[in-house]
Amino acid sequence: MQFPVYINLFSLHLPLHAVTETLGMFTGFRYFLYLRRRQGDQVENNNRLWAIIGAIFGALLGSRLLGALENPPGLYQASNLLLYIYQNKTIVGGLLGGLAGVELIKKAVGERHSTGDLFVYPLILAMIIGRIGCFTMGIYEETYGLPTSLPWGLDLGDGISRHPVSLYEIIFLMLLWQMLRAAGRRYPLVNGARFKFFMISYLLFRFGLDFIKPGYRFAFGLGSIQLACLAGLLYYSPVIIFPSRLTQKQYG
Repeated sequence: MQFPVYINLFSLHLPLHAVTETLGMFTGFRYFLYLRRRQGDQVENNNRLWAIIGAIFGALLGSRLLGALENPPGLYQASNLLLYIYQNKTIVGGLLGGLAGVELIKKAVGERHSTGDLFVYPLILAMIIGRIGCFTMGIYEETYGLPTSLPWGLDLGDGISRHPVSLYEIIFLMLLWQMLRAAGRRYPLVNGARFKFFMISYLLFRFGLDFIKPGYRFAFGLGSIQLACLAGLLYYSPVIIFPSRLTQKQYG
């Protein structure tokens, strides 16, 4: 397999990643609409629309800002700051920025219900499709792993056996999907619990995964994405400390 992988689409010669990224967003949104029709929605239409707008703009801003902060020296040396910010992005920043955008919108419109549960499975689906594209970029995008001697290490385009971290993430997301479904069947979850469980699980996973990815590290050994993960986990610390808040009380 040669990296990066390109495909011919009509008269265009495109990296497969560009196609899967767009396909992931489109498929995830269509799946969200399907789940909303099938399951119903506690959030009324106008407020749901505002929540989606908040999520989109928050995710765009958060993904670019954190992506640019992944490499502080590169950001400092950039000749065109706005272009540098635009060209860098990360899913962790997108998730945290989207969360911030939705929470701000909810306060503005007075929405008291959690809006995140319906987004969880569509988000996971979109992320899986997107990570397939990341894998096809090999070492030509910063979503590859450090060298490894483990038997499942892969040559991603530079002749070195590396951790296929995109594949690790795909496997993790598939397992997380099944865990969330099982938890929903077994426990009476409160409104918003599924989204919180998803965010906490993914932030923990990414915090650990980034130890086997190359990138800038501060003097204390952590990168910007890992610090963002810790900030997100701190935000969810009441739930982490008291997980019983995720389930409804049973009265007999």
